[in-house]
Amino acid sequence: MAKRKRNEQANGSKSGVTAPTKKSKASAAASLAPPPSRSPYTVQVVTGSYDRILHGFTVALDGDRAEFADTFLFNAHSSAIRCLALSPASKPEPGKAQKVMLASGSSDERINVYNISAHPPSATRQKEDDVLSRLAPRKILENPKNREVGTLLHHASTVTRLAFPSKSKLMSASEDSTIAVTRTRDMALLSSLKAPIPKPYGRPSGDTAALGATPSGVNDFAVHPTGKLMISLSKGEKCMRLWNLTTGKKGGVLNFGREMLQEVGEGRHSSGEGRAITWSHAGDEFCVSFDRNVLVFPLAPGEDGGIQPKCKVMADSRTKVHALAYLTPSGGEESSRDTDADAAGSNAEDSLLAVSTEDGRILFFSTADEDLVQSKAEADSRKGGSPLPSAKCIGQVGGKEMGVAGRIKDFTILRAPSGTDENKGDFVIAAGSSDGKVRIFCVAVSELVKARKSKDDDGSKQRQLGKLLGAYETQNRITCLEAFVMIPRPDGVEDSEDEFEDVSEDNDDDDEAAEE
Repeated sequence: MAKRKRNEQANGSKSGVTAPTKKSKASAAASLAPPPSRSPYTVQVVTGSYDRILHGFTVALDGDRAEFADTFLFNAHSSAIRCLALSPASKPEPGKAQKVMLASGSSDERINVYNISAHPPSATRQKEDDVLSRLAPRKILENPKNREVGTLLHHASTVTRLAFPSKSKLMSASEDSTIAVTRTRDMALLSSLKAPIPKPYGRPSGDTAALGATPSGVNDFAVHPTGKLMISLSKGEKCMRLWNLTTGKKGGVLNFGREMLQEVGEGRHSSGEGRAITWSHAGDEFCVSFDRNVLVFPLAPGEDGGIQPKCKVMADSRTKVHALAYLTPSGGEESSRDTDADAAGSNAEDSLLAVSTEDGRILFFSTADEDLVQSKAEADSRKGGSPLPSAKCIGQVGGKEMGVAGRIKDFTILRAPSGTDENKGDFVIAAGSSDGKVRIFCVAVSELVKARKSKDDDGSKQRQLGKLLGAYETQNRITCLEAFVMIPRPDGVEDSEDEFEDVSEDNDDDDEAAEE
C-alpha cells in the first residue's frame, strides 16, 4: 500500500495537480477575504437656527452608509440662535460616563448651558425608542442624561461668539463690546474684557446702526493654542485687537491698511471690518475673513517689526465667505474654529484652510510658502506695489456637482476614529446650509495629500474631493452648527446623576495646570 501511495503522489506531481496544504488554504482564504472595514462610529451634530430651535441628532456612520436619528429638539431661546460651542469631553473614569458641555447664544442676550452625553445611547434605550420611531415620521433616539445646566445673563446685547478654550472656561462675546470669561464649575463670571467702542466719524454708507448710534460689538475672537493670547474683531473698526489673557489687558492694535483692504475687495463704501478669525493648529498663523475674501497672517513679525499678511486666500472675490476652519492631514485632532493645545505640535507645513462660500462649496487651500501663487494679471494691475499672492486651491467639496446650491452657513471638520498610523482616519465634514439641510461629507486624507502635491495651478476648475454620505432635513434655517465624534460606551457604564461631578474635577486639574 505504501508503494502504491508513492506512485499516486508521483503521478499527481506529473499531472500538475498539487495537494492542498494548510499554508495554501490559509493564503487562499486571505486572498478571498474582503479588506478590513472600518468599525462604525457615531457623530453628534447640534444646529441652531433663526427659528429659535436647538436641534440635536446623531449620525451613525458605517462605511458609506449614514443613518440619522433625532436626540433633542426644542425652542431654546426666545429669539434667533446666533452661535454654539462644545467643550472637550470630561476625563474618563472607571464606572462613570463622559460628558460634553454645550453652550448656545442668542440675540435675546442669554447663554444657555447644557450637559450632553459623550456616548451613544445604550442598546436598551434604542429598543425603547423604537416604539416612538414607529409613530414619528423620523427616527428618535433620546438620551435622558441630556439636560440643561443653567442660563448666563452676563451680556446686555446679542451674543455673537462662544468658545471653550478649556474644560474649565467658557468665553463669550456680545454686541455690548464685552468678552466674558466664565468658570464652568459654578458658572461664576471671572472676568469681563471691555473692547473700545469705535468713534462715530467715518461711518460707511449703508450702515445699519440706530439713528444717533454707532456700530459696536465684537464680531469674533480666537484664542491661541497656548491659551495666553487672543485676537478679537469688532464692528465698525478696520483693525484687530490683541489681548494678553495672562493679565487680562490689551496687547496692541493691528490696523487694516487701505491697500490691504483693496486686496480683499473692500472698497470705500464697505465697512472694512473683519468678520471671523481662527488660528492654525500649530499656532504659527491665523486668518481673518472679510465679506468676500480671507487674509492669512503669520505670527512672526515682518521686516518693519509689524505683522503683515502673507497671502490672500482667493484670487478673485466673486462669492461671499461664511465659515473658516484649519485641518491637518498629517495628524492632530481637527476642529471647526477652536484649536486645542494637544494639536499645537502639528506640522504647520501640512495644514490646510477650508472656507465655505455663498454658492454651496467648501474650498480647500494650502497656505504654505511654496504653494503661494502670484497671478500675472494682478502684477500688471498693481505696478506701483507688490500685490499679495494667493493661496493654492487644491479642491472643493459640495457645489452644483454634488447638488448643493445654497450657501453653507457653517461647518465642522472631524477626524474619523479609525485608521492606521500613516493614515489616521479620513475627515468627516458636517455642513449646515441655509435651506435647512445638514450634509455629511467624507474626504480621504490620501486624496487631500495627492491634490496638494498636484502641479495643476490653473484654478479655472476646482478638483472635486470626497463624497456625500447623506443629507438630513432639519426644516429650519440653520445659522450655526457644531459636532463631535461620540465615544464608544464602555461595558457596564452608567451615566452619573450629578451634573457637575465629572466636570468639576476636570476643571480643578485644568486650573492647577494653568497656574503652573
